[in-house]
Amino acid sequence: MLKLEAQNLAKHFGTRKVFDNINISLEAGQSLAVVGPNGSGKTTLLKVIIGLVYPSRGDVTFSKNGRKLEFEQYRKYLSLVAPYFSLYDSLTAGENLRFFAKVSGHVIKRIEQHELLQQVGLEGRGDDFVSSYSTGMKQRLKYAVAMLKRPKILLVDEPGTNLDESGKEMAANLLNRLRDDSIIIIATNDKKEYALAGEFCQLGG
Repeated sequence: MLKLEAQNLAKHFGTRKVFDNINISLEAGQSLAVVGPNGSGKTTLLKVIIGLVYPSRGDVTFSKNGRKLEFEQYRKYLSLVAPYFSLYDSLTAGENLRFFAKVSGHVIKRIEQHELLQQVGLEGRGDDFVSSYSTGMKQRLKYAVAMLKRPKILLVDEPGTNLDESGKEMAANLLNRLRDDSIIIIATNDKKEYALAGEFCQLGG
């Protein structure tokens, strides 16, 4: 079983304390909402958890069946959906999916590509260049990219960013589908999105 543990996490930028003494323990089948107003450190915490930012203090550990995993081991289980995750505008949606699959060490079949695009509401748009997509369509495609790995660890920063109501429903359905056997962490300041997680971590305020 996969497990995520964060112990005594703190992050400072110079003299500014972003957060302090954050402790998290999650196993597969558990989810966490990191909540708080803008500027409270939600995005920074997610970046620390996945190793994009180093903590000022504390440790983050991923393990499987009691054995610690190194980055190259746990990254194959992990996916991220976030505003700062970039797609390639000069490629089609299908080409983006095939590229990110290859980077992750997978080969995606045409039928799988079709199913992923269908799941996120982009059926029939796989051959369109991403440069022609609206911001909401790009967000939907980010969810499709995240689902490529059938992730066991999923981090979502502001789940409803740029999505209309049908898009938010799509995102909720995908998250609920993964909840039983994945670790999910959601960063949000939207109370409607709190229900997507079982536990809460309050930052700021």
